[in-house]
Amino acid sequence: MRKLIASLLLISLLLPAAATVGAAATPTAAPVSAAADAYVLRPGDILAITVLGYDEFIPPANASGPSGFLVRPDGHFSFPLIGEVAVQGLTAGQLTEVLRTRLSEYLIDPKVTVNLAKLGGTRVYVLGEVVRPGSYEIEKAHNLLDAVTAAGGPTKDGAKRNVYIVRRSKPNEFQKVNLLAILKQGDYSQNVPLGEGDAVYLTSNGRLNFATDIMPFITASYYIDYISNRK
Repeated sequence: MRKLIASLLLISLLLPAAATVGAAATPTAAPVSAAADAYVLRPGDILAITVLGYDEFIPPANASGPSGFLVRPDGHFSFPLIGEVAVQGLTAGQLTEVLRTRLSEYLIDPKVTVNLAKLGGTRVYVLGEVVRPGSYEIEKAHNLLDAVTAAGGPTKDGAKRNVYIVRRSKPNEFQKVNLLAILKQGDYSQNVPLGEGDAVYLTSNGRLNFATDIMPFITASYYIDYISNRK
C-alpha cells in the first residue's frame, strides 16, 4: 500500500509540469515522412517547409537538432511574408494548401512542400505495476503501447487485462483497456491514443479496485494541478 500511495502522489508532483513542458529537441538525421491523411499536426512538431525558388524562406541549419518551423504551444508558427499560421488540427497536406493560398497573395503560383522534421512529444505518466514508474515524453503515435514500453513494460505482478487511463481533460473519469489483447491477439483497438498529461495505471493482478482504491488519489491530484495553475 505504501508503494501504491507513493506512486499515486507522484502524479500530484508531476502533473503541474505537464501544462508547461515543451517538446524536447532530439536530433533527427532526416525529415519524417508526413502522411497527409493520417498524422495531425500538433504543438512541438518541427516543420520542414520549402517554397520552390525561395530558399531564403528556409531557416538556417540548427546544430542542436533539425532545422525548421517549430509549432508553439498555442498551435501557431510564424512564416515569412504571411506571419502567423495556425496549424493545430491540420494534416501536412492541409497545411500545404493553407500556405499555398496565403502565399498566393504575394507570389505567383507558389510551389509549397511541407514535411515533418521532428514529431512533437507528449508528456504522459505511467504508474503502478511497471518496471520504471514515472513521467515520459513519447513521440510518433502517442499511444498506450508506446507509453508502457517507455516505462519498461509491466512487472511480473502487473495485471495486463486491467490497465486504466485517466485523461487530463476528464479527471473525474477513467477508461479501462486490455493490454494483453494487444500483445496476444493483436487487437490494436485497445492501443488507445494518449494526450498531454494523461495518466496510465497498471493494477496488480486485480487485487485492487481501481474506482475505489486508486481513482480518488488521481482525481485529487488533478484538482491540485488545477488550483496551482490558477494562482
